Amino acid sequence: MALQEKLDRFKKQQEKCQSTLTSIAASNKATTHKFMPVPAAPSVARAPAPAVKFSNDTERLQHINSIRKAPVGAQMKRVINLLLETRQAFTPEQINEVTYVDINANKAVFDSLRNNLKVNYDGKRFSYKSKHDLRDKEQLLYLIRKFVWGIAVIDLKDAYPTVMEDLQALKAAGQIWLLSNFDSQEDIAYPNDPRVPIKVDDDLKQLFLGIELPRDMIDIERDLQKNGMKPATNTAQRRATSEVQGMSSKPKPKKKHEITKRTKLTNAHLPELFRHLDKKS
Repeated sequence: MALQEKLDRFKKQQEKCQSTLTSIAASNKATTHKFMPVPAAPSVARAPAPAVKFSNDTERLQHINSIRKAPVGAQMKRVINLLLETRQAFTPEQINEVTYVDINANKAVFDSLRNNLKVNYDGKRFSYKSKHDLRDKEQLLYLIRKFVWGIAVIDLKDAYPTVMEDLQALKAAGQIWLLSNFDSQEDIAYPNDPRVPIKVDDDLKQLFLGIELPRDMIDIERDLQKNGMKPATNTAQRRATSEVQGMSSKPKPKKKHEITKRTKLTNAHLPELFRHLDKKS
């Protein structure tokens, strides 16, 4: 039994050695095949490379160049319009991509934007800055109610994109008044506080409408002075001044010169002009 076990063990060792040799031979064959030199491919005549053409984007490049060479004010206007329309914050790189205004390369434009009253700069981004920081109709109404004597609509136009529509909506709802200024012809927004409703009787309206005012401004000014009020105009003084100026500026009548026989005639070639002289003589 001991001899048989030894024979079996020897056979196993032989088989193991044979398998190892087989694997080594296979690996050497693969390595040899891997590093075999590849024969050079036959030379083939290559077609000539296409000629390099100029960019077809010439118009866009010219447009960008014209923008960057424009005056500082024109470049600022492009940037401010972008900030106003979008109401977003942009970095200098983003502004350059959209408007082609290179703020980083133009110190004059950068400093002008940073110091502009309509522009806010937080150190990284530029954004639009309106006179009144409003977001919606409720904030708009709250602001108008603070200005009892009215606030100019021109100061509210750039608060946010739909501010003009909200003003008309507040007017239609009876919450504000929009009246024109006689001096500047601009609209003024006045609050119409619902806490103090005023109802005027028809009799009082008729009484007010039935008051007949003097036709002459001098009489109106005299009545105002009797009631302790100072008129804003002085019609008597204005009329007196206009009369004095009219008398002094009245042109003197020119003396008419009649043509007689003693008049030196320089237009002898037009005898029809002097026929009446022959008749008088």
